[in-house]
Amino acid sequence: MSTSSVARGRTASSAIWLVPALCGFAVGFDGYDLIVYGTVVPALLEYQPWGLSPERVGVIGSYAIIGMLIGALLAGTVTDIIGRRKALLICVTWFSIFTAACGIAPSPELFGLFRFLAGIGLGGLIPVATALTLEYAPGRRRNITYTAMMASYNVGGLLAAGLAILLIPRFGWQIMFLIALVPLVIVVPLGLKYLPESISFLVAQGRRGEAETLSRRFGVPLQEVARTVEKEEETAVHEGKLHGLKTILSGLYFLRSVAFWVASFFGLMLIYGLSTWLPGVMTVAGYSVGSALSFLLLFQGGAVVGNLVAGGLADRFGTKLVCGLFFSMAAVGIALLSIKMPLVLIYLFAGVAGAGVFAAMVLVYAYIGQYYPASSRATALGWAAGVGRTGAILGPIIGGFLVGAGLAVPWGFYTFALAGVIAALIIFLLPRSPVHVERAEWM
Repeated sequence: MSTSSVARGRTASSAIWLVPALCGFAVGFDGYDLIVYGTVVPALLEYQPWGLSPERVGVIGSYAIIGMLIGALLAGTVTDIIGRRKALLICVTWFSIFTAACGIAPSPELFGLFRFLAGIGLGGLIPVATALTLEYAPGRRRNITYTAMMASYNVGGLLAAGLAILLIPRFGWQIMFLIALVPLVIVVPLGLKYLPESISFLVAQGRRGEAETLSRRFGVPLQEVARTVEKEEETAVHEGKLHGLKTILSGLYFLRSVAFWVASFFGLMLIYGLSTWLPGVMTVAGYSVGSALSFLLLFQGGAVVGNLVAGGLADRFGTKLVCGLFFSMAAVGIALLSIKMPLVLIYLFAGVAGAGVFAAMVLVYAYIGQYYPASSRATALGWAAGVGRTGAILGPIIGGFLVGAGLAVPWGFYTFALAGVIAALIIFLLPRSPVHVERAEWM
């Protein structure tokens, strides 16, 4: 092997991690925005100029998620047309501007409007980042690469919880939203300079020259990618399957798509319901505000560990099995939070719940990314995330209702634990993919 070949191999070996790193950087701020609302809930309830009730706070919390539903549905379909790179950068710019606007909102009505608009960008980001990361991830380490990228989501949540403890008492809740300008000035410039387009998208669009350049740079075998795209197109013609939205709604995939949507519904209900109301519920249970925010910190910390562990296990034992087991673990951890026990054990089970909830939901997306053909993957991910957002919308509303009715302890925990059980059963019962496309394995 020539010296130049070795050098190119080393360059590709290092470059291939660039895409997951950049996607993770962007997704980290998406995670920040998820948790930031939960961190300000206690302060919003005490903010006298607005005089918000728990029910009203829960409804406002759902506005961003309604926007996410719209963003996810649009992004999944649009990015199959315009490309992943452009869509990701648009999403980051959009949510950064409107999240920061929440920090200067003069009324709860405008605050809710800005949360809704920010949600459109937030909802589109993860499906796009998922599609890019799964394509560029090393073949034999696809799950661990993807879950490591998604762990940045929870790192962003940890950052939000930690900054809330430090900043809200000194500067008020508004500062937490103004921090969202950071991705606009850091992530977007880096993405413009370094983030590549999807190679399979370029091949499907006939932009072979650009695809060849990226394949050499990132060590992705172009012939394998082209063969995969061609094989999917031949399969579509031979078996009457249509790509994109028509594929996931076709007779072959429809029930399987519905199963993924329902699993996503309950998974996102858990994530957004608990992220919004865990501090409030623990305050109702008799803990101080500082301790309640610590529960959220451990919930996110457990999620980081869970994502990393789950990715390695999924590469070894299969995505489906590990996803179902982590949903089951989440249900157990959430249910145990309802029991009075020493504080250290409550902290432990908050971490277990976070590990199970977030890792399971990340693996749902990873499973979808492996389940559908590459030509319809972003659409499938976008629709699963979009339909699942209805669960994310209901999560904060259910939490607000239970807190307002004085039923949060223990029925709030039981309600969310049941959601974890149902999601686990759906994943365990889901049949194998009806089309087994030979995937490229590199590195």
